[in-house]
Amino acid sequence: MPEYHISHITRYTYPAPVIDSANQVLLFPVSDLLQEVKKHELVITHHPAVEVFTDYFGNRTGIFSVLRPHTELSIRSHIEVITRAVSLPEDSSAASLQWEKLSAEREQFPYMDFMLQESFSAYADIAERVKGLISGDCTPFRAAEKMSAYVFEHFAYRKGITSVETEVDEILRLKAGVCQDFAHVLLVMLRIAGIPARYVSGYICPKNHELRGEGATHAWVEAFIPFYGWLGLDPTNNCIVSDRHVRLAVGRHFSDCTPVKGTYKGPSEHSLEVSVTIDNGEQKKENEENTPVFSYQVHQPGVSNNSYRKFLEMQQQQ
Repeated sequence: MPEYHISHITRYTYPAPVIDSANQVLLFPVSDLLQEVKKHELVITHHPAVEVFTDYFGNRTGIFSVLRPHTELSIRSHIEVITRAVSLPEDSSAASLQWEKLSAEREQFPYMDFMLQESFSAYADIAERVKGLISGDCTPFRAAEKMSAYVFEHFAYRKGITSVETEVDEILRLKAGVCQDFAHVLLVMLRIAGIPARYVSGYICPKNHELRGEGATHAWVEAFIPFYGWLGLDPTNNCIVSDRHVRLAVGRHFSDCTPVKGTYKGPSEHSLEVSVTIDNGEQKKENEENTPVFSYQVHQPGVSNNSYRKFLEMQQQQ
């Protein structure tokens, strides 16, 4: 059973003091039979009280406020977690029986939320591709595997050409992106096929540095398989999710799982730096942490210093 030490640091800096910073964090690792959380610690600038509740999708969610003037907001999440291997679906029932059961269940709570399809111009083309991947005797499990492999094979892993706001039509045009984009396309395909699918935010853990998305927050998809339950599929790495993945949150799409988002009063100019370090052994010392794997700057000169501004953490999941 692998054990991982994960440090996830989010740091905002502002050119002038800001006040009334109200934030939401989805940084609490899932605790269940496949993932044992040994320790989790949040360290935040000025040590505000963090109120924790469970959201609609079952995610542990924290909210906090920093009211006093500050020019930096740092959110440090330190996790120690043990993961366990996943048992695959037996997939022994007839394909027709599985699709019938799926048809009856997908319109029921909680699966109906994960069937909601966005509108995009290339829908007919993608629907035709999905249809071509599912033969008459193909079970939902095998169909999901085929669609994950299709995304892996037809999209290039390329950083810097998309953002958290990139829509599926643009991803399909570029045929490239990062894990967030791969997950986005697979969600669309699974839902077209009639398979409930949800977005998963978390981390992928290093071994021999052979996986895409190491050293950053990662994203993948869970498909609902009849007679089994939710199965994780990582289209960025063309694999079934197992003990190399650490789960933080699930939702319909990225915005349901954003690691950090919030509002504040002050200048709209700011910078964001994010670093993630994952270790198989002892937790690294503070001065040994990697340089930021993600940085982002907002420049909006001339905007009133007293205006009320809202910003999501513009951290792309890699």
